[in-house]
Amino acid sequence: MKNKTIPKTDMDYVELYANKLKEDNSLFKQQKMLIESQLHASSSLFSKMFGRGKKFKVNARKYLKEVGII
Repeated sequence: MKNKTIPKTDMDYVELYANKLKEDNSLFKQQKMLIESQLHASSSLFSKMFGRGKKFKVNARKYLKEVGII
């Protein structure tokens, strides 16, 4: 049995994940699917909130001003 240490820092988790990817690259495929799914959901949400094209930019700026971000 391998001597397993518990990751303590963010870099430890990065190293652990990188080593797991070396052993099993199906994790990369799962991560890619998750990221693409989140990207699609975000794109859909913002399109519904602000529209598309030039309308998107105008509506997004208007919203950001209303909530005090810009």
